[in-house]
Amino acid sequence: MKIKAAVTHGQGQDFKIEEVELAEPKANEVLVKIVAAGVCHTDAVARDAAIAPLPAVLGHEGAGIVEKVGQGVNTLEEGDHVVLSFAHCGHCQNCLTGHPAVCETFNDLNFGGAADDHTHRLSQDGQELSTFFGQSSFGTFAIAHERNVVKVDKDVDLALLGPLGCGIQTGAGTVLNTLKPEFGSTIAIYGAGAVGLSAIMAAKITGCKHILVVDIHDSRLELAKELGATHTLNGSQVDVVKEIKAITNGGTNYAIDTTGVPPVVRQCLQAMRPLGKAAIVGVTPEMNIDVHNDIMAEGKTMMGVIEGDSVPRVFIPQLVEYYKEGRFPFDKLVKFFEFEQINEAFEESKNGNTIKPILRLG
Repeated sequence: MKIKAAVTHGQGQDFKIEEVELAEPKANEVLVKIVAAGVCHTDAVARDAAIAPLPAVLGHEGAGIVEKVGQGVNTLEEGDHVVLSFAHCGHCQNCLTGHPAVCETFNDLNFGGAADDHTHRLSQDGQELSTFFGQSSFGTFAIAHERNVVKVDKDVDLALLGPLGCGIQTGAGTVLNTLKPEFGSTIAIYGAGAVGLSAIMAAKITGCKHILVVDIHDSRLELAKELGATHTLNGSQVDVVKEIKAITNGGTNYAIDTTGVPPVVRQCLQAMRPLGKAAIVGVTPEMNIDVHNDIMAEGKTMMGVIEGDSVPRVFIPQLVEYYKEGRFPFDKLVKFFEFEQINEAFEESKNGNTIKPILRLG
């Protein structure tokens, strides 16, 4: 079928909305009419650093309505409202033990450009186009395996829900699924973008006594307070480690770095108390760490977390319930753009004017 999609033809090039061909869903796949898709930093990295084969149709925070189901699909039916999340094999040890975000073939399935049967669903003028994250949701329709399609309630605005498929579940899941802070404990969150702000809301749900947030943009720190931060620090104006240790009487129990900035990662380690646990979710380059003083000598833990270690078909409906209860108001992070404004939406995300852009496609 012919669809409209935002095609990335070459590294660093602007998105171009063009007509492409989308194949019919195969066994265990569904065809989804995309209503909206979130804009994520990972899409920008894929465009600018070519971490997936190009040309491609990017987009990995899709939300839409099931249009058609392939043979063998038994968890979804036409008309279901769904959120699309990351691809995973479903049968490796990590998938089978509840950790699909570290699927043994995660990189191939999400960044390799093809479906799990090594064929392509998208093409243009006879040339194959790469699929991204098992969905390619920057198009009016998408094909996805039922494993990474999450049915959601129809009584919530579907256009709002796409970012739950990646960025928002990453921040919230790192708190709720991985760190699991005890009631009354302290946590510091570095970076108040979509991932960090989602972590703040999750930390409030768990009952953390102190939720400290570090950023360099005062407007984001103000929103952090609104969402549950008990203390905010502008990292460009204060000695972060000194201030956090003073506020918490010795350091935090937990920390999350969403920035990927090496000096900030060091801060998140140094501002924890002994036995503290730090989760790194930002894409961080090679850096130096004093392992003895920053980690080992005080029994600290530093771990990487992908996609909030979430099982999307379990976790995303939980986040929707928290939202309906007024406990997870992630709608305060978003700004909507029309599909034709995709390049503007990415620029707004890059310059920090919009925390979480969402493209409306239908």
